[in-house]
Amino acid sequence: MITSLAAQRPPADLPGLDPSWSRLITSADSTGAERTWHMLDSFADRTDTPRVTLLCVHGNPTWSYLWREVLSSAPDDVRVIAVDQLDMGFSERTGVRRTLGDRVEDLDRLTHSLGLTGPVITVAHDWGGPVSMGWVLRNRDLVIGSALMNTALAQPTDDRPPVLISMARLGPLRSLVTERTPIFTTSPSVLAGSKVTADERAAYSAPYATAERRRAVEQFVADIPLEGDHPSGPVLDAIAEGVRTLNTPVLLLWGADDPVFSDRYLRDLEGRLPHAQVHRYDGAGHLTIEEADGIVDDLMLWVDDVAGGNAMVVDDAPVVDASRESLLGPFSLRDNDVPPGTAIVEPDGSGWRRVSWRQLDRVVCQLSSALQAEGVRAGDRVAVLVRPSAELVGLAYALWSLGASIVVVDHTLGVRGMGRALRSADPAYVVTIPRGRVPLKMGRVRARVIAWGDLKKRAKQADCSGWNGAATPDPGAEALVAFTSGATGPAKGVVYTYDRIARTRDLLRDHYDLGSADGLIAAFPPWMLLGPALGLPSILPRMDLGDPGSLTAVALAEAAGELPGTVLWASPAALRGVLSTAESLTSSDRAALSSIRLALGAGAPISRDLLSRLMSLLPRASVRTPYGMTEVLPVAEADATEILTAGRGDGVLVGTPLPGVQVMISAVDHVGNAVGEPTSEKGVLGEVLISATHGKSHYDRRWATERRASRTPGFHRTGDLGHLDSQGRLWIEGRLAHVITTANGPIGPVGIEEAVQELPFVRQAAAVGVGPVGDQQVVVIITSDVLPSGLASLEVIDAVRAVAGIPVAAVLVRRDLPVDIRHRSKIDRTALAAEADRRLRGQG
Repeated sequence: MITSLAAQRPPADLPGLDPSWSRLITSADSTGAERTWHMLDSFADRTDTPRVTLLCVHGNPTWSYLWREVLSSAPDDVRVIAVDQLDMGFSERTGVRRTLGDRVEDLDRLTHSLGLTGPVITVAHDWGGPVSMGWVLRNRDLVIGSALMNTALAQPTDDRPPVLISMARLGPLRSLVTERTPIFTTSPSVLAGSKVTADERAAYSAPYATAERRRAVEQFVADIPLEGDHPSGPVLDAIAEGVRTLNTPVLLLWGADDPVFSDRYLRDLEGRLPHAQVHRYDGAGHLTIEEADGIVDDLMLWVDDVAGGNAMVVDDAPVVDASRESLLGPFSLRDNDVPPGTAIVEPDGSGWRRVSWRQLDRVVCQLSSALQAEGVRAGDRVAVLVRPSAELVGLAYALWSLGASIVVVDHTLGVRGMGRALRSADPAYVVTIPRGRVPLKMGRVRARVIAWGDLKKRAKQADCSGWNGAATPDPGAEALVAFTSGATGPAKGVVYTYDRIARTRDLLRDHYDLGSADGLIAAFPPWMLLGPALGLPSILPRMDLGDPGSLTAVALAEAAGELPGTVLWASPAALRGVLSTAESLTSSDRAALSSIRLALGAGAPISRDLLSRLMSLLPRASVRTPYGMTEVLPVAEADATEILTAGRGDGVLVGTPLPGVQVMISAVDHVGNAVGEPTSEKGVLGEVLISATHGKSHYDRRWATERRASRTPGFHRTGDLGHLDSQGRLWIEGRLAHVITTANGPIGPVGIEEAVQELPFVRQAAAVGVGPVGDQQVVVIITSDVLPSGLASLEVIDAVRAVAGIPVAAVLVRRDLPVDIRHRSKIDRTALAAEADRRLRGQG
């Protein structure tokens, strides 16, 4: 029986692996015997001193090949050492069964043999995590940071081990799947899906071609201490508790769809390492580094921060203003109205239901009591899956009165998107209607579920005789996790504190001169939540909440007359719905609409034609288009008259920055990267940067996204493309990701689209770039009620070229354009560009 096999170098033709990295190093193992390791070393033939060394440790059943892109991407002054653990990869097969403690000792002796000196950053995956962290605890004087990818340091006590691991450890089955056959050794690359090529899968399996070479794979699985008396249990426990004492930076890079190390293990690590920075990658599984787009770039960004001593900075939040009126302050004051005034009006069958401030206050008291009985406390995240209604507003303020944080997941994300968002936010509780259980199940959300119907029943039993109004929460505490629309990528969680929401409220109140005589028509339902914070009554018009375009002119007039409503907040899709049905208005309907003094259209650019028609429909209203985003709103605004008189320019005029807001531009280069220093110079095309104290605190569990968005100190980089004019007004020209990089320089798509949409046969237009970056051709895609789908005729192409003002290579006609669900306005130009490229190549 073979008991040992010599170490060797891997084949020279493995994809992505530079043979010059390979080294064979002899070092004593945990028993004192001399063993030969195989390792990859980016400084294999160098004698200079690196700025920092990355010590990379693989898990089971991978090998140092896992880290090949880290080696190839590392800066010249960063050394990367990726070891093959003994009996794994191409290191020596020793014939010795190794425990976790042995592997920590093995690695420690190897690094001493290498003469490794600091600073060191450890990087580990899978069961390389415990081994690397065990090494870290022994070498604190060398270590300046640790990065972990989908690993575990402990089995959560409230849950069962992963099914795949449990099955692999079953008696005879363990030997069959891990040693006698290659089932286990091929599983990681198979689980990684299409992002790992067939050649790369073969490379992962290369060191494990025979049963003799797979023996340690079986031993690794057997060494997982799931039983209470397992010999490696005390060692793992010591590591798991020891990491609590670390004060060096930690980065957790997590594949969100890992069937082995799920989010429960991430949650455990966050509890042990509360200072850790976290980035979850939607769609990535167990082999995180192979599946998560941009993960190596993210790692290197963090490494550079750590090496520069900047990694612990998370949020450059403004100082909390303790004297600012509480988020719940105006609501509490209106409770004392005599006689009791109306807080909320909502549809009730063919009639209306009116809720007074006093009734709303009682609902808040009752629900607060019921939530406390369920265990909800200050600081808890509570997801709310309840339809917009007065009761939802009461639930939100009940949670805020307890100091909890509300997780808001928009149904427009779709069932799967809602599930992903909820799992990302990781709430402690979910209050839901029955239909809300579907995204919970699909998202595998592990939270305590509170049935909305049961909570209301419990609330009715609450004694509110001693209620003195909602308490004042800590202004610096987390209050809200809202999600972006997902129109330009996966929906991102955006965190707001109580203070930041209060700053948003104060800006809206002061800038729009909102007072007790006003009433809010919430045609974008989430804004109902701000009504009580502003001390304003609000009404939810009759509409399909899943379709903003379902709002009709008659329904708007009915809502305006019922409240009465003076302030309208609506999306462009809702406004289009109103204008398309305006012919149905009666004289009394138009009279009701005359109560609206302020109409705010937000969420996406609004066409000049739509603004003109809206001004005619609401002649007494100041029609404005506040610009902003989930991360910060409002930022700037222009009124309709200003937009119409400004004429057509390059993009859409969104106006002058609001008080306290600063807007700068970072110029884009010839390949579309925003690399310019922030400037307010007129006419510079680039990424829009915003400085405002009422913006988000940070992105939730998306460290790299937050790091890049805030890389300009004091500013949020929006990803929007635009320029400032001579009056300091902001024009939006699209998204940075959609910039068209022609040979003559970068171009924003929106200016082209605005011009083309003025053609009588065009309903909607999108401009995209096709071809090599830096030498792209402009293609325009239009929708039309009179033209057939496909490649446009020469007559149509000539008409488009005449108004576009720039060379247009081709015009395509579609039935409609792909847009986001939330606003029905944000065009997916990336998808259109790919389609245009295929069509023009004759492939579709």
